[in-house]
This record gives sequence, structure tokens and C-alpha cells, in this order.
Amino acid sequence: MCEHLDAAGRRTKPATPSGPGCAECLASGSPWVHLRLCLSCGHVGCCDSSPNRHATAHFHSAGHPVIRSYEPGEEWGWCYVDEEEAESLRGFPEETPRRHLSPPRHGGAAPPP
Repeated sequence: MCEHLDAAGRRTKPATPSGPGCAECLASGSPWVHLRLCLSCGHVGCCDSSPNRHATAHFHSAGHPVIRSYEPGEEWGWCYVDEEEAESLRGFPEETPRRHLSPPRHGGAAPPP
């Protein structure tokens, strides 16, 4: 496991999610496929299978190396710097969505929180 994933697994404080879905997609009404949580600052962004790839864009702008899946039941993490995955990455209850938020319908309004 790379140093970034190792450090993420030893965190003592949770990353507070920025919201229930991809922050940028919710603001623009864009759809997403899956959600990712930045473990440095809590930014919730959409995955690379989504049209806008906001989680990766956040890495490029902020330089925060590790994300964790923000999908119910998933515990894996990813280090952008070392391009390495951790099948199970320790998280906190606050970092797990209570329910899956459906993305906005293409061109439609964002769903209620």
C-alpha cells in the first residue's frame, strides 16, 4: 500500500462530506454515475465514468491524493498520485452515505436532499 493510502487509513478524524451528491453536478443539474469522497477535505465528486469527472478534476486542482467510494456498501479507496487501490480503506460513519442519492436527470432539476 502506498504512503498516501496508508496515511488515509490511519486518520483520526473523518472527512466531512460536502453534500449528498456531486457538488458541481448538483449545482449544474448534470447527471453522474458514482460518487467519490476526497479524504483530505470531504469534497464529494462524480467518478470518471460520469460525464464531468469532478472527483478527478478536484484532484488536479487541489492536489488531494486519496478518495474513497461514496457509495453505500463500498469501502475501497484510490490514490491518484500512485495510481494504487486499497480494496478496503478504513472510514468513519460520517463518510458513508445513509442512502444512495440519485443523480439529477439530464437537463432536469436536482433531486431534493
